[in-house]
Amino acid sequence: MSRELGNNSIKDTVCIHTDKVYDACKDKDCIVDARVFVTRCGQEIIDRAIKVKVRKAEIIWIYADVEDVPFNRGFYTIDLKYFFKIYLDVFTGVGRPVCVEGLCTFDKKVILFGSEGKAQIFTSKFRPSQQDVAFPVRNNLPVCVVEVVEPIALAAKLVERHHHHCCCEMDVSSIPTEICGCFNDDLVGSEEDKNVFVTLGIFSIIKLERTVQLLIPVCDFCIPEKECLSATEDNPCELFDSIKFPLDEFFPPNPCRNENSNTGCGCK
Repeated sequence: MSRELGNNSIKDTVCIHTDKVYDACKDKDCIVDARVFVTRCGQEIIDRAIKVKVRKAEIIWIYADVEDVPFNRGFYTIDLKYFFKIYLDVFTGVGRPVCVEGLCTFDKKVILFGSEGKAQIFTSKFRPSQQDVAFPVRNNLPVCVVEVVEPIALAAKLVERHHHHCCCEMDVSSIPTEICGCFNDDLVGSEEDKNVFVTLGIFSIIKLERTVQLLIPVCDFCIPEKECLSATEDNPCELFDSIKFPLDEFFPPNPCRNENSNTGCGCK
């Protein structure tokens, strides 16, 4: 017997295999005075610099290590390491600045609930008229998922070597090869004549997910109702005519400018 749910009716229940979010947190981090490790050729420009600005920052990768918390079953510590690619505008005199690329990192630790259970999972892939492919054995332990927006570059400063005492030098030889491959030269990790420190702001959501089986209500299959639009050789403008004029590309978005709205929001 089906039940009504809005405009649809629940016709059945099915069991699905999916990832369930057991715990999540959101955070706003202000990374103050993070050392930027530039390339060898970039350091030569930094040593002659009189001023530096941070143009933008990008996240190359986030490494996550999940470990269970002793004596607190179901909880896990998540050690995160953010790798940022920094673009600097370096001024060496009168004229246009030189763009220098560098790397900085940020370490973060959180504790989230991920439930219990350590079942082994064996999977295979069916191949017609051939032997099935057996995939490596895995488990259903929780997996960390990090969602983060593009970092906000807040500030940058140029510091002479004798004006700071940094005890947190990074061994550039320990940087993963995939990270080093994002730069066109070797990174310099030793103490140099001049160093650059940046301040970044990041917004992130950290989740612990575990593969489970869930029983969910089903209304119907997801059958597409909209027809595909395509241009024809005889009339290639048909597809173009169906595209709405992009007003927001010419003017800032305005909530009052809604063709389907007849309420009149009365914005001033």
